[in-house]
Amino acid sequence: MPPKLLWISARMKKVNVFLWIFLGVLTLNSCVTRRNLTYFNNVDRQTADSVNLTYEPIVDPWVQVGSVLTITVSALDLDAVAPYNLPVATFLAPGANAISTTSSLQTYLVDESGNIDFPLLGKVEVAGLRRTEVKAKLEGLLSEQLKSPLVNVNVINQLVTVLGEVKNPGRYNIVNGRLTLPELLAQAGDLTPYGKRNNILLTREKDGKLEFVRLNLNEDEIFKSPYFFLMPNDVVYVSPNSVRAINSQNVSLWLSMVSTVASAATVIVTVINASNK
Repeated sequence: MPPKLLWISARMKKVNVFLWIFLGVLTLNSCVTRRNLTYFNNVDRQTADSVNLTYEPIVDPWVQVGSVLTITVSALDLDAVAPYNLPVATFLAPGANAISTTSSLQTYLVDESGNIDFPLLGKVEVAGLRRTEVKAKLEGLLSEQLKSPLVNVNVINQLVTVLGEVKNPGRYNIVNGRLTLPELLAQAGDLTPYGKRNNILLTREKDGKLEFVRLNLNEDEIFKSPYFFLMPNDVVYVSPNSVRAINSQNVSLWLSMVSTVASAATVIVTVINASNK
């Protein structure tokens, strides 16, 4: 066989080997290991003992600027509490004089100063208090006007947002004043196989400023984090891993090109080998 053909044959064999190695590496990179798909890999009994030293379940929600409250007042004298339980009033039509009332109660928005405007009491500062603390504060103020008042307070706009590599991104409600990060992810249908378990971004507004924190679901420190329990208006973003980045760059086109080149190289090597016989 001529030296030139021998050189071409050797080069094509190297190209063929390189291409198959490249395909193998690409296949391996597209595989997500079991460890990368599981949560809390480092959690054990010792972790639980450590976490429980500082663990404090949050079941009483905070009231903050922008919170919307419903407040009902009860007492023995029903006529006396009527002014504190304002119904929602709506005009029947634009320009009409008559109005109708609905059975739903008036809501109270916590303004930028942290106050609500409550009937007869005027401005009442509630931001920074827990729901039960708002209840106790209003009962104390109303006790000067009513006998044995009973106040019921609910926060009705406790929403958090989850985006990124979850099956059902969207906004979810904090029920009964408590929602943990794993519970939110469960409501969102869990992470997809492309979500980074060790790189979850949480954004929280506090004192008029934004906080950004990265959370790792593979470490036991997540249970000790002050961000384990979510707060209203938190935004959770699950970052995509490198496999998702590859898939988003038209991976089918890349595989088609690689397959075509590999097939061409194989044909050339086969022809060269046949000519040697």
